[in-house]
Formats: sequence, structure tokens, C-alpha cells
Amino acid sequence: MTIRTILVDDESLATQGLMLRLERHEDVEIVEICTNGREAIRAVKTHKPDLVFLDIQMPGFDGFSVVQGMMEIEPPLFIFVTAYMDHAIRAFEAQAVDYLLKPVDEDRLADALDRVRLRLSEKKQVQEAERLREVLAEVAPQAMSDFVSDDDQPASNRFEKLINIKDRGQIFRVDVDSIERIDAAGDYMCIYTADNSLILRETMKDLEKRLDPRNFQRVHRSTIVNLSQVRQVKPHTNGECFLVLESGAQVKVSRSYRDVVARFVH
Repeated sequence: MTIRTILVDDESLATQGLMLRLERHEDVEIVEICTNGREAIRAVKTHKPDLVFLDIQMPGFDGFSVVQGMMEIEPPLFIFVTAYMDHAIRAFEAQAVDYLLKPVDEDRLADALDRVRLRLSEKKQVQEAERLREVLAEVAPQAMSDFVSDDDQPASNRFEKLINIKDRGQIFRVDVDSIERIDAAGDYMCIYTADNSLILRETMKDLEKRLDPRNFQRVHRSTIVNLSQVRQVKPHTNGECFLVLESGAQVKVSRSYRDVVARFVH
């Protein structure tokens, strides 16, 4: 898979440095270089790239204006590249894949490109599944009932490995495997790890879609537990029970979700 890429920066030295680092990644193809936001918008609409490396502070349209200019089309993935940390929160709110500081660190660049590859792979899987549905609906409608979608057979690479959480004016990058449990309070989620608790503005339903169900299961109407953190099951009254987690915290499992407990009973 080739990652068709556009670079956008008004500083030629910064562009040259990024080009040199990208040369080590054989699947990255640079299709155009732009020096301002207006050029970038035209280039994206013309080339329809997979990825755009985008400076933030530029004459005329800044990087965020470029992203807004993509709203009427299917936008590419964006990685912001800037000399300033000040815009990090706004960049992640704009759904950027990553936020790199100049001069770009090669290891950070490699990590960002890995996330790009994952996102593009997920997108390709969805497109291929949709094409298969269309073909089946046309030539063998009776087979549609036997067709299993990606949602029915989740693959581990479809789910988040890191979650960006904006809390108390900072961006925290949380390793999903380190999450112990998640409690819901309306449209807010309280994310608990071994050494921290963070607030994420997102619904339980949407967050569940991002987590691998083989590891994360709802055990109560308002609680999700990382099953790998469970160390003990303690029976309670009326068919309920408590899960004792690695940290010592206890989480009640309601009767509606007692099938989850069956995973620990052999």
C-alpha cells in the first residue's frame, strides 16, 4: 500500500528535512509540496492524497483553515508539523493523527506513520466489505444472511491502541492496555488506570466501538472492565457478583451481564 502524501510548509528548510526523513519509508510517495494554505486546499482536491503533513503557522490560511477547507470533501489524514506546542490540544480536537514538533524526530515520525498505516488499512477493510455487500446483494441476495461483516468478527487491529484524552487543559495519551475500568456519567467517561484517573467527553456507546470486546466488556449499565485486570470473582446476592481488579478495586457485575463472569469460571 502506497501512502500518497502532500507536504505543506512555508519554510523550505523544514520541508527538505521532512523529505529526507520520509525517504526511509518506502511506502510514502510525495505527490506535491505546497508553501501555503491556499495551495494545499487546491492540491488536496486535485490529488486526493491519503496523508497531509501540515504546518500550522503560514501566511494567509493557517493549518486549521486548511482542515476546515476540506469539510465538503472526504478529507485525507492530517499530521500537524510545527515549532510550537501551543496548538496541540486544538490539533487533536481536529482529529489529527499526530502532532510533531520541528525538527521532526525520526522515531516519532515512524510512530505517526504506523498509525497512518493502521487507519488506512481499517478504511480499506471497510471499503472492501461494502463492495462485497453490494455484489452479494446484486448477484446472490440469499447469501447476504450468511455474510459476516467486520463488526461481527472483530480483528484486533481494528481497535484503538492509544486513546487521546483532553483533561484539565492537557492531552494525555493513554495506552488502552493500561486501562483498568471505565465508569460512565452521562456523556462523560471516567478512565481509570493503575496510577491515574481521567475524564473523557464521549458516550459509552461510542467508546465501546473503539475498544476490543475480547478485552473490554460492560459488566454494568455504566461500567466497562478490562478483563485482563480481573484477579478474583466474588459471588454476591441475587445472582450478582464482584470482580476484584489488579489494583484491589471491586466492581459489581449486574445480573444482566453475568455471562461475562462465565469467562472466568472453568
